[in-house]
Order: sequence, then structure tokens, then C-alpha cells
Amino acid sequence: MEWIGEADGPTKKELLAKARCLLLPIRWEEPFGLVMVEAMACGTPVVALRRGSVPEVVADGVTGIICDDPAELPRAIGRAGELSPASCRRRARQRFDVAVLAAGYERVYRELLDRAAGRSRLHPVLVQVPVEAGGRSRPA
Repeated sequence: MEWIGEADGPTKKELLAKARCLLLPIRWEEPFGLVMVEAMACGTPVVALRRGSVPEVVADGVTGIICDDPAELPRAIGRAGELSPASCRRRARQRFDVAVLAAGYERVYRELLDRAAGRSRLHPVLVQVPVEAGGRSRPA
């Protein structure tokens, strides 16, 4: 075993590309975990505990192995070599490519703007407008 320390971008890519897997024994509710996407983009499966965003980022059995207990990690590391590096890269590109993420954010922002303007297509909101005698509506 060799301690590398903090790696710059090219070194990190080289290390991830040569690794059997990325071990992520996460013990807290990580909201995203870019390191998982970086590993998968290099063709490296992720072996991680089921915490935080792990189940949303890692496709169990495709781009990594998700474990429920730390005791399962050693066996999962051994099985990681059975996963396809090409599948890891493909799924990372399909779900986390810059253009894909930007389009997703844009879609959410447009939906929020549409909601604010009362033009929401996805989640219609019913607003009750009081009606005065004579059939005219008045401001709510």
C-alpha cells in the first residue's frame, strides 16, 4: 500500500482509471458525492454504503455495489472487478454529463418560473377565486 495524499486532476484520473473500485464507506447523509461520478466517468465502479445520495448516483450491480453493512464491503470490493468499466463510463455520461445536468437544471428553473407565473404544466395548482354576487370575480 502506498499513501498518495491529495491528488491533482490528472493524477486523480490516472489513479481512478487504474483502481479496481472506489471505496466509499460513507457514514453520513452525503447530498451528492461528486467523487462517485468522477470514478464512474473513469470506468471505475463504486463500492459504497447505502447512505445519502449513494443509491441515486450508483446503479447497484451496474456502476458499483451498494452495501448495507460495513462488514459487506470486503466481499463487494472483490466483486467490483466483475463490473464493466464501459458501463460505468456510459452511465456517468448519460446521467451526469455537463450538458445533461445543465438541461436538467434549466428544466427545473423553467418549471419554477412557470409556477410563479401561474403557467405550471407539471403540477397544476387550483386557486379558489371568490365570486361576488352577479358573477364577477374579485381579487382573492
